[in-house]
Amino acid sequence: MKNAEVLVVGGGLAGSEAAWQLAEAGLRVRLVEMRPLRPTPVHTTDRLGELVCSNSLRGDVLSNAVGLLKREMEVLDSLIIRVARAAAVPAGGALAVDRELFAGGVTSAVEGHPLITIERREITELPDGPAIIATGPLTSPALHRELEAFLGEGALAFFDAIAPIVASDSIDHGKLFRASRYDKGGDDYLNIPLDRQGYETFVGELLAAEKVVFKEFESRDERYFEGCLPVEVMAERGIDTLRYGPMKPVGLVDPASGRQPWAVVQLRQDNLAAEHWNMVGFQTKLTQAEQKRVFRTLPGLAGARFVRLGMIHRNTFVNAPTHLDGLLRLVKRPTIRLAGQMTGVEGYVESAATGLMAARTLAAELAGREPQAPPPVTALGGLVRHLTGRAPDGFQPANITWGLIACPPEMRSIRNKSQRRAAQAEGALGAVAAWGASLV
Repeated sequence: MKNAEVLVVGGGLAGSEAAWQLAEAGLRVRLVEMRPLRPTPVHTTDRLGELVCSNSLRGDVLSNAVGLLKREMEVLDSLIIRVARAAAVPAGGALAVDRELFAGGVTSAVEGHPLITIERREITELPDGPAIIATGPLTSPALHRELEAFLGEGALAFFDAIAPIVASDSIDHGKLFRASRYDKGGDDYLNIPLDRQGYETFVGELLAAEKVVFKEFESRDERYFEGCLPVEVMAERGIDTLRYGPMKPVGLVDPASGRQPWAVVQLRQDNLAAEHWNMVGFQTKLTQAEQKRVFRTLPGLAGARFVRLGMIHRNTFVNAPTHLDGLLRLVKRPTIRLAGQMTGVEGYVESAATGLMAARTLAAELAGREPQAPPPVTALGGLVRHLTGRAPDGFQPANITWGLIACPPEMRSIRNKSQRRAAQAEGALGAVAAWGASLV
């Protein structure tokens, strides 16, 4: 069915990856994105693949589960990972990108593909033909209601938050030091050192600051994704929570004192020109005025100019173990696949990975094959295990972890964790290559 046309709804990471993979398989694709006709609370452009939260795609080494996931996606010729590497900025052992270059690269690639047609309009009803819905956590209210009604139960929801970005020329660099933890990546990060008194004073300011008040419909479901908690919510969990979280000083030595600080605030480069710096782990629901006041109490940020302030937004996702099968198809309507964060994965890379899987298996199906889910020993398969093997009760979004990736019996006897994970990674890359070959 090479002449079939597939509808992809949503131009984020998952939708862009899905459209690209389908087109590369020889299928005609209609990619529908509602921006700029209908804006969202957090997007600022109409470009495809716009990053609205962090600019980091997280760890980039094979000993890290998300690092393995990236390599598996590269084996399968992922557009998102290829563009991310071309737009990379220094970030120690992580892969972070210049968000402007990244979105521009994704948009140019998708717009330039001869088999992809982009339409700027809102989809309000579930499609009948072969389709991938990848509208993300900010699905339009109309489509959200349609999906909710079709599934027969209320969609789950959680709250996500965005960290502020600071202009480099407004930072007093003399009060910061450059380093990565354990020198991984050299001096890629700016670090604000705090002694015990400074740290405890800062935590007190966070706790006392005014927060954004949820709307009534939001307050009924005030839950957060544990991997992206607002900084003030972490502070509420105990005086040392931040010091063991985003403000942990482990692996850093302040050259001014020759000692490890009591706590640090790290800033990560946000664009190639190093003009903008992201406050790592400082996603927040403080009001804008309070963000400026509280964050300017940190050493070196007294005159900070915020390129972007933090904010909180509501994310939606389905109860995947109930509603999705191993190929990411809706159990009640298998012609429709879901992809991205709305499936119940969390993270840029994971979202793009589901778009890749949905597209590859759909293309194989349309070609008359009987595709299988990726092997559970792979990171891709680990995501499928999370989406289909968890208990439906209390299902929550998750990043890829080694705990989701099946360890082959012959590798379980390797007692050294580093050696075991290296062996697992090697096996996973071979397995994902074989899986990809089985689809064509």
